[in-house]
Amino acid sequence: MTAADRVYRVIKRRILEGHYPAGSYVREATIGQELELSRTPIREALRRLVSDGWVEAIPHHGARVVSWTQRDVEEVFELRVLLEPQVVRRAATRMTPGSLAALSSLAERMEALSYLGDHEVVDEIAMLNDRFHAELVAAADSPRLQRLLETIVQIPVSRRSFHHYTEEEMAGSMRHHRELIRALEAGDGEWGASVMRAHILAARAAQIRPTTAPKRA
Repeated sequence: MTAADRVYRVIKRRILEGHYPAGSYVREATIGQELELSRTPIREALRRLVSDGWVEAIPHHGARVVSWTQRDVEEVFELRVLLEPQVVRRAATRMTPGSLAALSSLAERMEALSYLGDHEVVDEIAMLNDRFHAELVAAADSPRLQRLLETIVQIPVSRRSFHHYTEEEMAGSMRHHRELIRALEAGDGEWGASVMRAHILAARAAQIRPTTAPKRA
């Protein structure tokens, strides 16, 4: 792990845990003192965080944590629950053996990581989940749907869901992936769409749950 990777993980973890609340600034000097690092890896990490949508660069002020209101989050999920089932409907009649194999491989890797019960692997599961959904969008072969989803689906919103999952909810998400693959293998778009709808609604429930609720260890 490089120094920039370390800084990236530390800052993102603090955002997720509320140490850096929405609208607050991440100060290069403070991070450098805490982690005993030069500004070069810190700036590299901040550029990545800006690219991934976790912070925004404010001229002459620095990096500010992106603000997401509860209403913003709910709206993202409302739109996803309308669009992503349609992605699966289209993908069901267009899947290739290669796409199915890719989905199965991603599902297996996510399951293997989820069995570890280690909070540190949640980010990796979330990235694999992004690839799983991207594979479905590619299989749907709809540039319009792809553009809509790229505009609407914000990475921080979707990835934060995994950090809110209980162990039972994480297991449920893994089962959804497997059932989606079975529906696609059967070419049944309606079955797949119903699974995707449940999958997104489950993520929404985890995301908007009050912070006092028990979380995955």
